[in-house]
Amino acid sequence: CIEPALKGRDILGRGETGSGKTLAYAIPLIARLTGRQARSCRPLALVLAPTRELANQINDVLDPLARICGLSTTTVYGVVRQSTQARDLRRGASIVVACPGRLEDLIDQGLVSLDDIDITVLDEADEMADMGFLPAVRRIMELTPTDGQRLLFSATLDHGIDTIVRSFLDNPKIHEIDSATAHVSTMHQHVFQVTAADKPQIIETLASGMGKRVLFTRPKHQAEHLAAK
Repeated sequence: CIEPALKGRDILGRGETGSGKTLAYAIPLIARLTGRQARSCRPLALVLAPTRELANQINDVLDPLARICGLSTTTVYGVVRQSTQARDLRRGASIVVACPGRLEDLIDQGLVSLDDIDITVLDEADEMADMGFLPAVRRIMELTPTDGQRLLFSATLDHGIDTIVRSFLDNPKIHEIDSATAHVSTMHQHVFQVTAADKPQIIETLASGMGKRVLFTRPKHQAEHLAAK
């Protein structure tokens, strides 16, 4: 994702949790913001996450990189008192990592504005859908500038995620990583019962042609013999 994201392209990334999505957007996000200062203490980038645990994990990745580049981050989520979050926002955090519910509360109170958001990231979008956050996500996205960059990451594109993609992402570059146990729908398996005498002709037929093939055999000297033929 990094190269097209650095160029400002919208990104649609599909992959399971743990596939490395955070750095895939954190690196270009920080690189694109480096050297810029928040205007009127308004944040320049927003990362939406479904839970405070994930928000903290994301911030743990973003914060040291941001500090090196002269940027600052803050987290916004419920359960804890909002006074600390409001203070960080007043000081002008460059990047806000937020859960939708508390962020909407702070917006309604006039404590944060999204008018200057250049980059918006939706992380674990499918989990936000499962938790009922999509209406809030839509309202928040509508408050960000329409010409901003959007990056959406999700394990699936159902439960309304596809409508978010169509509504807010502009010709996104798509990157997909299937899970290790994903079913391969394009593979067909065939089993041939053959005699030893038939094997050479069957192998020659299967191995011939211009397409790529992989043949597994045993032992090593048989593999070398087949390769030579």
